[in-house]
Amino acid sequence: MSQTCPSPQTVAPGPLDAAAHAALRAEFPLLATCVYLNNNSTGAAPRGVERVLHEYWETLRTWRDDVWMGWHDGLDRYADSIAALLGAPAGSVVTDANLSTLLARVASCFDYRPPRDRVVTTDLEYPTVPFVFRAFGRYGARLDVVGDGGPHLDQDALEARLDERTLLVCVSHSSFISGATVDLPRLVARAHDVGALVVLDAFQTVGVMPLDVTALGVDVVLGGAHKWLCGVSTAFLYVRPDLVPKLEPAATGWQAGDRALTFQPSTDWAPAARRFAGGTPYPVTSLISQVGLDLLAGIGIEAIRHHSLALTQRVLERADEAGVKVVSPTAPHRRGGVVCLDVPDGEAVKRRLAARGVICSWRGYLRVGPHVYNTIDEVDAFMDALVEVLPR
Repeated sequence: MSQTCPSPQTVAPGPLDAAAHAALRAEFPLLATCVYLNNNSTGAAPRGVERVLHEYWETLRTWRDDVWMGWHDGLDRYADSIAALLGAPAGSVVTDANLSTLLARVASCFDYRPPRDRVVTTDLEYPTVPFVFRAFGRYGARLDVVGDGGPHLDQDALEARLDERTLLVCVSHSSFISGATVDLPRLVARAHDVGALVVLDAFQTVGVMPLDVTALGVDVVLGGAHKWLCGVSTAFLYVRPDLVPKLEPAATGWQAGDRALTFQPSTDWAPAARRFAGGTPYPVTSLISQVGLDLLAGIGIEAIRHHSLALTQRVLERADEAGVKVVSPTAPHRRGGVVCLDVPDGEAVKRRLAARGVICSWRGYLRVGPHVYNTIDEVDAFMDALVEVLPR
């Protein structure tokens, strides 16, 4: 039995009316069990995933080797769907198990010879970034971390550190700590002026904010499925197509070769982004993640962003009324999909909220991440509960 992907279940594009929004919510069973505002950490899974898992089990139960061709089609479809969401051409995205694996693969493309041996990043990055590049210090990479320990990015200070010694600038599109976004056109222009490449961690934005990598000229973009994309355990890598022929990863696998699927020894790299593939893939995560991606694609990223901004604005207004300190930027163009709140004893507050069936996350601050399937009423229910459980 060959594995097939479910057909898209889409909602009409544009702003959602009440009926369309109710239909969308019905696709996510988790929403019937709690007030779920933890999408910046783990997005809800749509009910269509059950069918994919059942088909996958049927494949395993009645195994045939030729199923791999269908699985490869599914992997390619998911990668190209991500490319479309990013405004990138087909073939410019590859997937793997997680962002750390893909970032290390990108890092292995460079020899870090002086004078261009510096990797500039900030102290607001997810721990993956400094950990990976410190490991590449054994090959000459010099990590330069910009920041003063605060929750906000000083973009002037970041750009002031970029010069002819800078090889890579590795930053988040939106900080997982504060939700603050970087001014990408400005950063890309500055990096390119000094001959550096921009490696963008977009895990916290893809699926909730528009990102046109072609228009921006971003060199490398990484992200994953299990937050705003409503998928599971798969990550993606985009590489600017004209840059691909100049990069040869040292951390690689047989699927990156030009003859991989002939099962003959490869003599060159696969074309396009597939040269950044690894070994034998694990297809079920892409097949599962396609379900949520199709739902989001049917809504449209502009409508998603409009809805997200309305919900996060409500969080800001209610926090102001309650005297709760907001860490995230309040200007719409500077905030991503999450609002971070500074509350006393935050981790305990998160647990008290969870006991009431109100779900968010805590990473130094209380993080509230409503998605397109959430409602204003749910935001109000969250804020009502928060005020009740705060220490007095």
